[in-house]
Amino acid sequence: MAAVKPFRINVPDAVLRDLRERLERTRLPGEIPDSGWDYGTNLAYLKQLIEYWHDRYDWRKHEAELNRFAQFKADIDGLGIHFIHEPGRGRNPMPLLLSHGWPGSVYEFVQIIPMLTDPAAHGVPEGQAFTVVAPSLPGYGFSDHPRTRGVNIQAIAELFHKLMTDVLGYERYAAQGGDWGAAITSRLGEVHGDSLYGIHLNSVFVGRRAHEEGEGLTDEEKLFLADMDRFRREETGYQWIQGTKPQTLAYALNDSPAGLAAWIVEKFRTWSDCGGDVERRFTKDQLLTNVTIYWVTESINSSTRLYYEARHHPWQPDPRKRIETPTGAAIFPGEILRPPRRWAEAVFNIQRWTVMPRGGHFAAMEEPGLLADDIRAFFTGRR
Repeated sequence: MAAVKPFRINVPDAVLRDLRERLERTRLPGEIPDSGWDYGTNLAYLKQLIEYWHDRYDWRKHEAELNRFAQFKADIDGLGIHFIHEPGRGRNPMPLLLSHGWPGSVYEFVQIIPMLTDPAAHGVPEGQAFTVVAPSLPGYGFSDHPRTRGVNIQAIAELFHKLMTDVLGYERYAAQGGDWGAAITSRLGEVHGDSLYGIHLNSVFVGRRAHEEGEGLTDEEKLFLADMDRFRREETGYQWIQGTKPQTLAYALNDSPAGLAAWIVEKFRTWSDCGGDVERRFTKDQLLTNVTIYWVTESINSSTRLYYEARHHPWQPDPRKRIETPTGAAIFPGEILRPPRRWAEAVFNIQRWTVMPRGGHFAAMEEPGLLADDIRAFFTGRR
């Protein structure tokens, strides 16, 4: 049994003063006139965001918002893993592991956790309650930074399984995730299916299918391949630098809050269902709380390193062996890639497939109600 200690976020005042001073000294680059976001983060928008961060943003307010949840830290295999452990209200709540991705954090879940833990307060029968466990990935937020190689998807899945079973004592649990969290959840389904009620994904990774280039592709499959090609061509620059030279990138982003915000906020705009206006989906406070977590924990280096580990110690679903753990999938229209159901069924034991009317990659922030409803619907009858 790992030692579990209560945890409370309390960022030192000196760290916040240093942040303000760095924001005051920001040196911004120029840009091509009228280029919008074509070359990356728009200069005018970043100026607004930096001014708001310096003049109006209140970290202490959002720190208190996070501290409303029961938080802990456990030493697992030499790494301190930070996690929210919020008990469900109702009859026999189901343990549910929520896993985030990059460039997110456990802050993504502040709206959805109450919906899942206290369903009666949201007009849902109390018998559908979950006890939520939401860890910060190793190297992210308030978890420890790995100091060894190889802390990849496989390793994180094992850490999270030990958290749920050895540390917290759950014999069976449910698991849900998007982005890296979806890969971790899928890996859990692959190797720990006997301990799971099922897995629920809002990002579905299918890998390359053997029939991709064959004849008889449907229009949906052709569109998916075209989207995949466009993403690889136009949107994977961050993957290449983070997957090959994350340390080089970290010197700039760990030193400049403006640079860190530009690097992260561009992804929230590009990957969300915002129609090009990032604040249609996220307030400045939401964007900056997530960015500030990276800043105050100095975790941009250790978080992006996961891309290196995943590239050099990869995991993908085995195309020759389906993951038989019952799987639910929520397909949001603004998600980066939306695989055809037929291809997903070749990889996962799909029991529920919900095509959502709106929302994107950051589903728990963009559409917490839709995601919570789908999680509940999938695990109903699996308790």
